[in-house]
Amino acid sequence: MADQPHPDGRAGIDAALVRRLIADQFPQWRHLPVTPVPVDGWDNRTYRLGETMTARLPTAAGYAPAVAKEHRWLPILAPLLPVAVPEPLVKGAPGAGYPFEWSVRRWLDGETASADGIDDLPAFAVSVAEFLLALQSADATDGPRGGAHSFHRGTSPAHYDDETRRALAALEGRVGTARARAVWDAALEATWQGRPVWFHGDIAAGNLLVEQGRLTAVIDFGTSGVGDPACDLVIAWTMFSGDSRRAFRTAVRQDDATWARARGWALWKALIILAQVIGTNERQAAGRLRVIDEILADHDA
Repeated sequence: MADQPHPDGRAGIDAALVRRLIADQFPQWRHLPVTPVPVDGWDNRTYRLGETMTARLPTAAGYAPAVAKEHRWLPILAPLLPVAVPEPLVKGAPGAGYPFEWSVRRWLDGETASADGIDDLPAFAVSVAEFLLALQSADATDGPRGGAHSFHRGTSPAHYDDETRRALAALEGRVGTARARAVWDAALEATWQGRPVWFHGDIAAGNLLVEQGRLTAVIDFGTSGVGDPACDLVIAWTMFSGDSRRAFRTAVRQDDATWARARGWALWKALIILAQVIGTNERQAAGRLRVIDEILADHDA
C-alpha cells in the first residue's frame, strides 16, 4: 500500500465508469460483464472484465505513474520470475471524466495469502524469498530508480525520518519509544552500499496469491523499482514469525545492514498507522502493536 490518502469517492470509480471506458477505448470488449473483485486494494480499484481479464484504475494522481511503469517492465520481468505476475494487455487513456491512465490485464487465479490459511508457513516463506532473489537477479539496467513513483521505496528510510519521529512523539507511553528510536537510528546508520537491484516495494500478504497453500503469483508492482531491496523484507515481521521468519531470513540471504534498514521500514509503517488508529480501531491497533513488539524484540536479540 502506498502512502497518501486517496480522495473521497476514490476518484469516482465504479463499474459504470469502467464500462464507459471500455466501450469508448476498447469496444471489442464492450459486451463483457464488469464486476468488482472480492478483495480490492487502496491504490487502485480493480474490476473483473469477463472471465479472463481485469480493469485496474488508480484512485489518485500519486498512483497513476505506476500504470506506465508496470506496462513497460512487467513483460520484461515476468519470464525471469518463479511465479506469475500481472500481464498487462492494453493501457487505457484518460476519458469519460476519469483523469488518469489505466490498464487491462489478464486475470490471475488464486486467493490472497493468510498466515492462518497456510499449513507449512516456513516453506511458504522460502518461496517468497526465492521470488525476491529472482527479482533481484533481473537486469536492473535502465530500471526506474527508487523515488516518488515508488513512494521512496528503494531509497533510504531517512526520507520518512520526520514522519517517524512525529509518530514516536505521539505514541510516547503507549509503545517502547526509547527502544523504537534505537531501531530507527540503527536503520538510518546502516547506509546501503550495494548495487541497485529490482525491488517490489510492497511484499505483503495482500499482494501474494496462493493455491493450496503454495505461492502462485505476486501482484501490485506499483511501488516497484531499482535500488535498495531492504523494503521487501518487511514481511518478516508482518506475516512471518518464529520458524517461518528464520526460514525467510536464511533463504533470502541479505546482510545485517539490510536487515537493520528493513526493521526501519517495518517500524515506520507500523508506527504511522498505529498513531492514526489507536483509540479508534483497537483491532487494527493491536495488530500494529504486535508488529512493533516483534521488530523491537528482533533488534534486541
